[in-house]
Amino acid sequence: MSVASRCLWVLTSDLFFIQVPSDLMACVFFYGSLKKGQPNYCYVLDRNNGKAEFLGTAVTTQRYPLVIAGKYNIPFLLNLPRKGQRVHGELYQVDTKMLKYLDDFECIPTQYQRTVVDLEIKEWVGNREEKPPGSQTEAFVYSTTTYQPDWLSLPTYENYDAYGDHGLKFTLREDRH
Repeated sequence: MSVASRCLWVLTSDLFFIQVPSDLMACVFFYGSLKKGQPNYCYVLDRNNGKAEFLGTAVTTQRYPLVIAGKYNIPFLLNLPRKGQRVHGELYQVDTKMLKYLDDFECIPTQYQRTVVDLEIKEWVGNREEKPPGSQTEAFVYSTTTYQPDWLSLPTYENYDAYGDHGLKFTLREDRH
């Protein structure tokens, strides 16, 4: 099997494609409905989708607009660095099967794109290596560059909570018509 067939192509924040070996574990930053306690967290826990290990909490080093938009009140991280707020979320190590599941779940490339984001560690519980608070790392994040023009005027959030005081009820996929 060729190296290319065992690699994933990834779009970096600098808009370059790089190859990542597909047999390695990947770090993914969740900022929305896939975090613990949120409506879609059950998909992260489902071993049929692959493996996901919680590593800790982190915040983006750059500011990004995290908005709640659309008729289903979905959290979107707009890929517009230096706008919005530093976004808080959770860092997971996932296997290739889970990464593929997440790509499908996030509707790559029509709704989201998977890019690399720089993060500052807030709390680390991962077993493999120690990352003290304040240290930096990078991970994949699902963000969007395709959005309605009025989304730029929506309130931005530093920490998404589907049950927060924003009053915008998140609609599960199975309830969307």
